[in-house]
Amino acid sequence: MTDLVRIELKPLGKTLEVKRGTPLQDVLFVYGVEFPCGGRGRCRGCRVKVLEGDLEATSEQHAILTPQEIREGWRLACRSRATGNLTLEIAQWETAILADQTAFEFTPREGLGIAVDLGTTTLVAQLLDLRTGHVLGVRTALNPQVAYGSDVMSRVERGLTAEGLAGLRDAIRRGIGVLAAKLIAGARSEQGPLRQIVVVGNTVMHHLFCGIDPEPLAHYPFEPVRDGLEVFPASALGWRLPADPPVEFLPCLGGFVGSDILAGILATKMHESEALVGLIDLGTNGEIVFGNRERMICASTAAGPAFEGGRISAGMRAATGAITEVSIVDGALECHVLGHVAPRGICGSGLVDAVAAGLDLGVIRNTGRLANGAKEFPLMAPVALTQADIRELQLAKAAIAAGIRIVLKKWGAKPDEVRTVYLAGAFGNYVNRASARRIGLIDFPDERLHPAGNTALLGAKMALFGGDDFASIRRRTEHISLAADPEFQDTYVGEMLFP
Repeated sequence: MTDLVRIELKPLGKTLEVKRGTPLQDVLFVYGVEFPCGGRGRCRGCRVKVLEGDLEATSEQHAILTPQEIREGWRLACRSRATGNLTLEIAQWETAILADQTAFEFTPREGLGIAVDLGTTTLVAQLLDLRTGHVLGVRTALNPQVAYGSDVMSRVERGLTAEGLAGLRDAIRRGIGVLAAKLIAGARSEQGPLRQIVVVGNTVMHHLFCGIDPEPLAHYPFEPVRDGLEVFPASALGWRLPADPPVEFLPCLGGFVGSDILAGILATKMHESEALVGLIDLGTNGEIVFGNRERMICASTAAGPAFEGGRISAGMRAATGAITEVSIVDGALECHVLGHVAPRGICGSGLVDAVAAGLDLGVIRNTGRLANGAKEFPLMAPVALTQADIRELQLAKAAIAAGIRIVLKKWGAKPDEVRTVYLAGAFGNYVNRASARRIGLIDFPDERLHPAGNTALLGAKMALFGGDDFASIRRRTEHISLAADPEFQDTYVGEMLFP
């Protein structure tokens, strides 16, 4: 018997040869199969359909998949090994990743620079001409660490061992190194040498990229012991780049508020504003900052992955086949599917729309319970929301809403005193603001809510030109721990209800 087996992937037309017994998780991630729970067999995100061959339906799979799905050939890739030749049906998602083309003021310098937004889910890198500020190239990719879990705490858990930390560190360094190499390969020699690379990301990404033990982030009070500016020669990261430029990972602001939020402060000029303004980045970890040029207060709250489609029965990222918008037209639901194909799932913005619509139709009560004893809320076949899905959104929205209330109270201000609230990141850019208000996620008038795009990437580009005193911004920024706040739990429970 040969030690190799063949795996044919449809509709991609790809054929792989792997060692017999290879876990499917090890080979399918690069072809678009997602592992939201990090391969722990707790979700349905990695389903594949067996067209030819055989994959055992283990007891774990029977607990997650329905009997009909088992009969139809569906299996969890994270709980399957290739023991024989297989033909699998998978979907390779085309994911829209938010870049940035915003113009900004700068002092010209010679050469080239690369700005990197290291997100929990995605990577974006831009090559800039430092003389003109023009973007010469853009590269995007999924964060390769997603194979180990969709949320930051899954990564922290894996990084608690030396082997796990090394694997996460090497994976993300390789991923960004590939993007940087591709960008610089397209540059012309007369544009000058590569002078500098600036990377921003949340605190967990900061630790994992830099090889810092994430253990302090795994337990109360969740405060890192090392979160400042980290500088490496590119060669020390294994990157073979001309001139061996320095790679700077910008400092964090405290707790789970990372350098992506520091970059967002630079991008929105919050630290120069006379008026009180806010910056909110909604993701698996929701970061919140309110302030002006005098002082700023920031906090983070564990919203969970619901805003990115995680832990939702039909959840997925905003990619081909995702329901991204839900509205009510003539008393009936109307769904928009990304890519204009048959729906495969629902992403965060679609989830917020769907629950808002359910509340307006009376299908969902303000307690979050489905009305009339219903088991699910059908959207567009075969996608429907379950009672557990609605509860996940309630937990996420309550965490964000409570965090906003606590930070504003610490600042000594009320919501109507905030001039502008910037919504950062992909979810903030695409979420329907009326739906967000309807479910009680963000209780500010629409005219004060401003989708700000990828502020992390914009701030990283601004940092390439220097002149910003990060230490000054950090001194003016107070980080508060919501977990330690005696009012947070009561406020959180109070925000669980829908308006």
